[in-house]
Amino acid sequence: MDPSRIEAAFPAPEYRGAQKQALADIREAFEAGNDVVLVRAPTGSGKSLLARAIAGCAREGSQASASRPIDAYYTTPQVSQLDDVAEDPLLEDLSIIRGKNNYDCILPGETDTPVDQAPCVREREFECQVKHRCPYFSDRAIAANRRIAAMTLAYFMQTAGSDVFGARDVVVIDEAHGLGEWAEMYATIDLRPDTVPIWDAREPPEIDGLDDAAAYAQGLVQAADRRLSELRGNAEITPEEAEERDRLQQLRSDLKWFREEYRDPEAATTWVVDQPDGAGSPVTIKPLDPERFLGHTVWDRGNTFALLSATILNKEAFCANVGLDPDRVALVDVPHTFPVENRPLYDVTRGKMTYEHRDETLPEIARVLVRLMAHHPAEKGLVHCHSYAIQEQLERHLEEFGVGRRIRSHDRNDRDGQLAAWQRSDDPAVFLSVKMEEALDLEGDLCRWQLLTKAPYPNTRDSRVARRLEDGQWGWYYRTALRTVIQACGRVVRSPDDYGATYLADDSLLDLFERARTDMPDWFGEQVDRLSTPDLPAFDPGRATAAIDRRSRTRSRSKRGSDDPIADVWETE
Repeated sequence: MDPSRIEAAFPAPEYRGAQKQALADIREAFEAGNDVVLVRAPTGSGKSLLARAIAGCAREGSQASASRPIDAYYTTPQVSQLDDVAEDPLLEDLSIIRGKNNYDCILPGETDTPVDQAPCVREREFECQVKHRCPYFSDRAIAANRRIAAMTLAYFMQTAGSDVFGARDVVVIDEAHGLGEWAEMYATIDLRPDTVPIWDAREPPEIDGLDDAAAYAQGLVQAADRRLSELRGNAEITPEEAEERDRLQQLRSDLKWFREEYRDPEAATTWVVDQPDGAGSPVTIKPLDPERFLGHTVWDRGNTFALLSATILNKEAFCANVGLDPDRVALVDVPHTFPVENRPLYDVTRGKMTYEHRDETLPEIARVLVRLMAHHPAEKGLVHCHSYAIQEQLERHLEEFGVGRRIRSHDRNDRDGQLAAWQRSDDPAVFLSVKMEEALDLEGDLCRWQLLTKAPYPNTRDSRVARRLEDGQWGWYYRTALRTVIQACGRVVRSPDDYGATYLADDSLLDLFERARTDMPDWFGEQVDRLSTPDLPAFDPGRATAAIDRRSRTRSRSKRGSDDPIADVWETE
């Protein structure tokens, strides 16, 4: 890596905000000999542009022997972030590759078949005559040979050990704050009917601890081997059988890795197992701090790393969570350049939203939300509901108050479609969202205000969370929640001249700010210090829906058309 090229590799024609200073600080951190640089860059600092500049410092082929890695990877956990990269003309030299299931086969009669189920993976001796034009293999070949290959973190991890995507000189990970949690999620083994094709033949007994889980895993591997032998014995298989084969191969690989790690007394990974409904029910095997998993899938893939995020809150804790030596890691802080008055926080708390207090607090939050709708009569709003249970209860209260026509929501299956419809709409609708605290760009009039209904603490009923708290990792618990809050606050203010208000409804959010203050970035601490109570109108459902009702009447009139004999009368009301 040659850090001196970082300014020349910056893709924009000019700097904005603190980008010039950020590049200088990043360059200095790499030149000091650090293998990893954490870049804590708030919303709107242009992390993708900084990432491109860092990737541009990678060693080129002309500078290295055949045995030394060259070029760079850009990767991010968020699919939407990769989509943004694909649409940014300043990042057009990032060559994007996605998983096979994102591409369709181009053979006659197979154009609706994903590449991961195409004839090339179904027929043993099939030779595709148009492989060079296949959209997946074409994109893969291009990405493999370009200076910067861009992909999701999931695809990056899945390609560990591949001949096509070997080690490179520089690896840049955007939105890297949750790297440890993402690794745990990818390494988690969910054993249930839809993930285990041989479930009916090998239903689990009652799993009481890791020894039972390891024994059951061994039996599953043996059964998977037998079924794989049957499938491989066929000259041709159906798309469904191809999907079954791939799931069995993944299952077999995951279970073998678990058994090897569990049996290795020197392995750093700690495992927990859940089977809440007893014998015959799904089993989940989860790793804690999967250092070896990250070593193989991430740290062995490059010489030098840059990890970017607004919410890497504590360097030492982050390094411990992902298996890095903090002595070889530098932290670069990029200042926030958005005026603090454009991103205010407001206290509208009405009680605690813990499970035991939720039934009494949530109706009060619903009433506050009606008042907020009246306070922002013609502006879109976003409500972070934290869970579908809270979303459903809140929506029910709002319907009872008579403001349901200004509300939009989504379920697990239509999440993206409903979000897109809300964003396209000109109505000042309020969107009740679940798990949309990250990777959502609501610049300008797309959204002017938002409400956080609950402090987003990790679920203590999750065995991984419970195990950490048993070990006294309360700092991790509070940092995880604070990180989510900071991410959420960044959804509605996306540029220096943008503005948007964030309202806090749960008393526990104020407690969180006190407990996690030492890990709070200065720029967010400035927002917390300015926290105030807003002057809201009285509870009035009619006032909360007045603007959307006027819009509905206007649209109704316009639909009558100019040929309607009473159109002029309607339009002059």
